[in-house]
Amino acid sequence: MPDHENSPFYIYNSLSRKKEVFEPLNPPFVGLYVCGPTVYGDPHLGHARAAVTFDVLYRFLKYKGYKVRYVRNITDVGHLEHEETEQGEDKILKKARLEQVEPMEIVHKYTISYHEGMDALNCLRPDIEPTASGHIIEQIKLIEKILEKGFAYEVNGNIYFDLEKYRKEEPYGILSGKVLEDLQAGSRDTEGMDEKKSPHDFALWKKATPEHIMRWDSPWGEGYPGWHLECTVMSLKYLGNQFDIHGGGLDLQFPHHEAEIAQCKCAYGHDPAKYWVHNNMITIDGAKMSKSAGNFINLDELFEGDHEKIEKGYSPMVVRFLILQSHYRSKIDFSNDALRAAEKGYNRLMTAVDLIQKMEPPRDSSSGEKTADAEILDACERCHKAINDDLNTAQVLAALFDLSSKINALHNQQISMEDVSAEAFETMKSTVNDFVFDVLGLMADSKQDDSKTEELVNLLIDIRRKARERKDFETSDKIRDDLQKIGVRLKDEKGGTTFEIDS
Repeated sequence: MPDHENSPFYIYNSLSRKKEVFEPLNPPFVGLYVCGPTVYGDPHLGHARAAVTFDVLYRFLKYKGYKVRYVRNITDVGHLEHEETEQGEDKILKKARLEQVEPMEIVHKYTISYHEGMDALNCLRPDIEPTASGHIIEQIKLIEKILEKGFAYEVNGNIYFDLEKYRKEEPYGILSGKVLEDLQAGSRDTEGMDEKKSPHDFALWKKATPEHIMRWDSPWGEGYPGWHLECTVMSLKYLGNQFDIHGGGLDLQFPHHEAEIAQCKCAYGHDPAKYWVHNNMITIDGAKMSKSAGNFINLDELFEGDHEKIEKGYSPMVVRFLILQSHYRSKIDFSNDALRAAEKGYNRLMTAVDLIQKMEPPRDSSSGEKTADAEILDACERCHKAINDDLNTAQVLAALFDLSSKINALHNQQISMEDVSAEAFETMKSTVNDFVFDVLGLMADSKQDDSKTEELVNLLIDIRRKARERKDFETSDKIRDDLQKIGVRLKDEKGGTTFEIDS
């Protein structure tokens, strides 16, 4: 087998609009920054898509032997309702006002909720998870640096980025491909429109109005930072002035990531990241899922089945499997049918994983290839090729299903163990384990186990019912008594027999 650890890894760079060989700036170290959530509500499927995408990237880089520092921020101030126009109320302030609590109570509550959702999806926690409000001093210093370089200006305690001056020296829109003249102009509020040199200038610092609770002292008076500034500061602080990968959802390309590039180039003379990686969106009925549009589904609703678009609750691993079935740069259209198909696929894969753990390897350890070796080794090789080709998890799963078919055929003796060499068997077993658990981040599902237990108990109840109909009370009582010994208590009622499992 080839040396997969040293195989080239190709990743699509949104900046160049092509796949590039991944070559870290300071190997074996890799710096990965991902834009995290604005914590003003429970996590939903959109959050899950981004988290799973970059969890797989994080896992795979570590699998290849890199020493990765993964930084994902928490936005807890400065993110306004209308992102592109910078208008409306601060999302966290609005939620705090509606719930009549302090803004930091909202932040604390929904940060915990986000962590619980991502933990359920088996997403590894980042190495560093900074908050915007914890880096106000650094943000003020960066503003001062941009002002010093002449790319920002102050008006009435507000600091704006001078986009027209920047465009005379650097192109703007290189990441998103958007043309500035075609875009709607906007500001944080309509009152600020007259302050700007250009309607396209974005706020680095905004003076706090009397009713604005979240405010900090600055050289320009009390105020709060701009949303775009936060990620620039936190990424550079923990990963250096230039790092390897900056990730986020496709909807963040403009204006957020374009602004990050402009701020960094003004302050330090270069792009902050070598590679820009963006995951595509999840749609519902063909429309982008978003809180503002009202067509979103929270993870808790998805797990519990408490939503009109699904017929039942689905386990976190089924949701993760659904996301992995598509390439991260492709859209996923959410539906109950898609979830049901993902559940079947997940169960099929995990059944094969369980089978191969229990199989005894072939006794023949000779080096010669057997008749089944070629197809097994080819499927193993395709797993590595697919993941190295821009994290193509869909193709990885296709190869894993081919291996699952081989595992099932061995289990059912459709393929004899004599047709498989020990080397091919061990390669198959290690490939399945490595990719299912370490790279794709799937795991055995406790809900799946509970479902199987329920099915088995119901099967025994049905056998017991038929025994009683035959007046075979000895068998009926034995089933009841034996189940009780292992903590399953049957209850005979008018409507039939139910059961409880002791905890």
